[in-house]
Amino acid sequence: MKQLKGITWNHSRGFTSIVAAAQRFTELNPDVEIVWEKRSLQAFADEPINELAKRYDFLIIDHPWTGFAARTEVILPLNKFLSDEYLKDLAVNTVGKSHESYSIKGKQWALAIDAATPVAASRPDLFEKLNLKFPETFDDLIELSKTGMVAIPGIPQDTLMSFYMICSTLGEDVCTSDKEVISEKTGIKALQILRALGKNIKKENYDWNPIKVYEAMTLTDDYLYSPFAYGYTNYSREGYARKHLKFHDMVAIDNQKLITTLGGTGLAISANTEHPEIAGKFVEYVGSEATQKGVFFDNGGQPGHRQAWLDKRANDLTDNFFKDTLPALDRAFLRPRYHGHMYFQDRAGAPIREYMMNGGDEQQLLKDLNELYLKSLKE
Repeated sequence: MKQLKGITWNHSRGFTSIVAAAQRFTELNPDVEIVWEKRSLQAFADEPINELAKRYDFLIIDHPWTGFAARTEVILPLNKFLSDEYLKDLAVNTVGKSHESYSIKGKQWALAIDAATPVAASRPDLFEKLNLKFPETFDDLIELSKTGMVAIPGIPQDTLMSFYMICSTLGEDVCTSDKEVISEKTGIKALQILRALGKNIKKENYDWNPIKVYEAMTLTDDYLYSPFAYGYTNYSREGYARKHLKFHDMVAIDNQKLITTLGGTGLAISANTEHPEIAGKFVEYVGSEATQKGVFFDNGGQPGHRQAWLDKRANDLTDNFFKDTLPALDRAFLRPRYHGHMYFQDRAGAPIREYMMNGGDEQQLLKDLNELYLKSLKE
C-alpha cells in the first residue's frame, strides 16, 4: 500500500472534511492511504511552506504563499495532473477570486477546495430578546458596539485584514504602489474608522481569531453580533454548537457594503512527493463538484466550488449560509501575493491592532507600515 501524508489546520472545517475525503478516496483506491495531520490556525498562516513540503505530500495553504510557491517551486504546478477542461470548469465555478488566488504565471499551484472571506454573524435570539436594531451601516455598527456585545477577531493577522477591508471599501486597494502601502488620505481615514469601532470592543477580543469569536458567541450570551470575521459554516448548522449563528452580508460605508479580504484554503502537492500521479488524482477528486457538494461538505467542509454554494441541500442545512454570504465573497479583495508579502503580513498587523485598542498617531503608523512594505518588496 502506498501511504501519503498531508498537513491541514485544526478545526472541523479544515480537518474532518479533508480526512473524510481521504477516507473515501482510499475506499475507491484500496492501494492508497492518505494520513492527515493538523496544526494551529496561526501556524497555518505563518509556517513557511518550504519547510512543510519537506515532510508532507499534501499541504493546505493560504493563497498569499502563491508567489513564494511560484518562485521557489516547492510545490508542483497542478497543470501537470489536471486537464485544461477540468481547470477551466473550476475557473468558471469559482467563488469570487478563490480559484485565481492560487494561479500565477499561467500555472495553478493549488486548488481552492475551501472558500471564505469575513462576513457578518449574529445571534438572532439575542437581538429579539434585547429588542436591538440590526445594523445596516458602519455608523449603526458603532452604535451597537456601545452595548459591549459586538465581537471581532482582534489578533494582528485579522486586524491587518480589517485594515485592507476598509481601504478597499473606501475605493483604494493596498500594496498597488511600489512606494507606499496606501495613500495617506485613505490610510488615515481607514485607521480612524477602525478606531471608532475598536474603542468600544472588549479587550479580550484582541486575543481572538475568528474561531474564538464564534465560540464566544455560541458558548456564552455575551455577544450578539460580529461584523467581520472569516465565515465558518459549521456554526450555522444545527447540533454543532450550543447556540446557532445566522450569517449575513456586510454593513455599508457610504452605501458601499464592506469589501472584505479573501481567505479560504488551497490543496497543494509537495515537490518532494514520491507519488505525484496519485497525489494529482486525489486533488482532482477533492476539487470535483460531487465531492465538494457531498463528502467534503457533509463532514464540516466549506467548499470552494460554486455549485456547492448554490446547492439547495447545503443551504437548507446551514440556514442559507452560502446563499446569504456569497455576495461578500464575490466582491472580496484578493490579497497581495508577491514573493515577499508574507514578510509584511507577519509584521504589519501588530501596530494596527495597538492603534485600534488605544489610538495614536495615524501618520507615524502609516510611515512605519511603509517601511515594512518597502522591505518586503526587497525580500
